Amino acid sequence: MKLTGAQILVQMIKSQGVDTIFGYPGGATIDIHDELDRHDDLRHILVRHEQGAVHAADAYARAHKTVGVALVTSGPGATNTVTGIASAHSDSIPMVVFTGQVPTGLIGNDAFQEVDIVGITRPCTKHNYLVKDPKKLACTIQEAFHIAQSGRPGPVLVDLPKDIIQAQIEFNMPEPTRMRSYKPNYKPNKKQMSKAVEMLKSARRPVMLGGGGIISSQASEEFTKIAKLANIPVTGTLMGLGSYPGSDDNWLGMLGMHGTYRANMSIGHSDLILAAGVRFDDRVTGNIEKFAPQAQIIQIDIDPTSIHKNIEVHCPIVGDCKMALADILDLMEKESPADFQQDREAWLDRINEWKQTTPLKYDQGYDTIKPQYVVEKLYEVTEGKAIVSTEVGQNQMWAAQYYHFDEPNHFITSGGLGVMGFGLPAAIGAKAARPDKLVVNIAGDGSIQMNIQELMTAIASDLDVKIVILNNRFLGMVRQWQELFYDKAYASTDLEKAPDFVKLAEAYGAKGFKCDDPANVTETLKTGLNTPGTVIMEFIVEREESVYPMVPAGGAITDMLLV
Repeated sequence: MKLTGAQILVQMIKSQGVDTIFGYPGGATIDIHDELDRHDDLRHILVRHEQGAVHAADAYARAHKTVGVALVTSGPGATNTVTGIASAHSDSIPMVVFTGQVPTGLIGNDAFQEVDIVGITRPCTKHNYLVKDPKKLACTIQEAFHIAQSGRPGPVLVDLPKDIIQAQIEFNMPEPTRMRSYKPNYKPNKKQMSKAVEMLKSARRPVMLGGGGIISSQASEEFTKIAKLANIPVTGTLMGLGSYPGSDDNWLGMLGMHGTYRANMSIGHSDLILAAGVRFDDRVTGNIEKFAPQAQIIQIDIDPTSIHKNIEVHCPIVGDCKMALADILDLMEKESPADFQQDREAWLDRINEWKQTTPLKYDQGYDTIKPQYVVEKLYEVTEGKAIVSTEVGQNQMWAAQYYHFDEPNHFITSGGLGVMGFGLPAAIGAKAARPDKLVVNIAGDGSIQMNIQELMTAIASDLDVKIVILNNRFLGMVRQWQELFYDKAYASTDLEKAPDFVKLAEAYGAKGFKCDDPANVTETLKTGLNTPGTVIMEFIVEREESVYPMVPAGGAITDMLLV
């Protein structure tokens, strides 16, 4: 059977179980979009900017637990995806990005809308391809999906010259992918499992630390069972929120620069850390030399290059988090639970004292809305069941602190790269993946404007998302640093002149509500969340409210600035 390259591409995408693509057409991909239009079982969501396509595909992958797919044209269409690809790479999100390219005969000739996207994205993709032979197109696409979702997940880019897409060749479905040079190790070493169990038995001040690897490997159940069996307190990274129930008594809250007092102090005084799916980045560790000075560390990670990368560990376990934790749990269940809980009372009492004496706090008065109050009320009104995406900045940290995630894949944020403008397209991607769920984007007034055009995508695609804007008329997180470390010189962070977000919502065909009275916060949230369609809820909040606790740059995580 002879097919064009465009037809082969669509057939191969469908063979991978994909039912949704986020994209934006151009001259180099017009044949692909023409072919897509003939396939009712493959939904193409037309975004309004290529960056939005990649963030939406990223969130789709997280909420749907599958591979996200984006399709863009050559040149600027391709380069507009780079931020989203880099974000997915930092957060280990499985994604395949197809980019159009000029015909192979024009590559290197400075042709119109030609760019070396393979070279540009080499440092921020897990792998990338330039397809030069139409006979290799099908195998390349299959490999791309295999690489994106196996081992440590990540984005893969496939660059498609126009003549490859238009070529007509005999098509046969390729054999399953086998790559001699790429064989991720999933199965952990049994000796290391036994060693980890012995370390857990002998620990007197243990803490468990969950990261994004728990969520990507769907290991939350095993992680939670270990903590329950051994009665171990649990903290998590930003990417690990939801890996352990946020409403459970053993949950300490988030760790790190804006972590809770009890989480940071517990890590600082622990004698054992069981860390799973964590890469120990600087926002988590603070000053590496002062991180957990008394602790032995067990680190589980699918990526061997992440072991020992930032922190020296005492029991490295290379393998899939779910498999490793299941093995550890199996060994623990063969012994008495009491063996794992000896002499633990004083430690738990000390943590409870930290929790009681130094909780997260703010003072909500009668005049001005505190942003933390909005997030707390959002949590109450939604009963903690919404999928929440965030932008980056103070809004992201308040969401992490005050919205308690009981399930994985419900907190979707740009953790590693920290991309402002991520939240709205991410909410659209999450809604496409989970139309049964309420999806809320928590945003700042600065970050929401970075991809505000995607409001049109939500409305045109009938993907109803709710947007909560915490409007402080500042680039808040930078302003906070200026307040603390630059003598309150608020250079280039004042956003007093801003659009009317209610009118902006209406201009796009959405609904808009505005609230500046603390007494009306709950009612505004209820009204906005219960209004059909896409809705913006704008809350005028305290201008100079800051995120606390805060660990100053270079400090130990136990050296926190408190309210």
